[in-house]
Amino acid sequence: MSGFSTARQKMVDGQVRPSDVTDARILDAMLLVPREAFVPADKQALAYLDLDLDVAEGGAAKRCLIAPALFAKLLQAAEIKDGDRVLVVGCATGYAAAVVARLTPHVVATESDSALAAKAGTVLAQQGCGQVSIKTAAAADGEATSAPFDVIVLNGATEIPPKALYEQLKDGGRLVGVFATSQPQRATVVTRSHGDFGHRTLFDAAAPVLPGLAQVPSFVF
Repeated sequence: MSGFSTARQKMVDGQVRPSDVTDARILDAMLLVPREAFVPADKQALAYLDLDLDVAEGGAAKRCLIAPALFAKLLQAAEIKDGDRVLVVGCATGYAAAVVARLTPHVVATESDSALAAKAGTVLAQQGCGQVSIKTAAAADGEATSAPFDVIVLNGATEIPPKALYEQLKDGGRLVGVFATSQPQRATVVTRSHGDFGHRTLFDAAAPVLPGLAQVPSFVF
């Protein structure tokens, strides 16, 4: 077993399973997808640590793969079924989309940074996930032309209610992500039912805020 393969197994056994992730499909997907392939070469040694890993290159704005255990718990809460249409928002280099693509073949991913979106498309194709459709789009905009979705996964946190994303859910659809609309931040699932949107708090969590989903500072005179 290679060093990265060993690290991947330790990530699943030491971080993901102890976080009460019991869905065998998610565990298998995270064992199959090489996280190091989605990380710049100089950071590959950090690929399997329990942290939000910045994958931006060349002084670009910080963009992260969120910590593996948190990501796995969000996926479990999303209850993705084979055949579901899933949107991954803020996919960065594509790792989250690659894992989701092991759960369902119908995956669309957005990334606001065009260079990262191109990188994601290249790496996903190399990893046999060429069916994932990558779109360059602001996180708050989602991908209306491909909607509606059964599941929307935020690869990061939001400081504002992402209302445009809610509208891209099917009836019965779920959006999962970290909501930093108050403190402490909380992992949350939003479910659409007959035009209404119910929020259920899952657990306290923290993740980097996605560009475009930050609260705009207000001026006080």
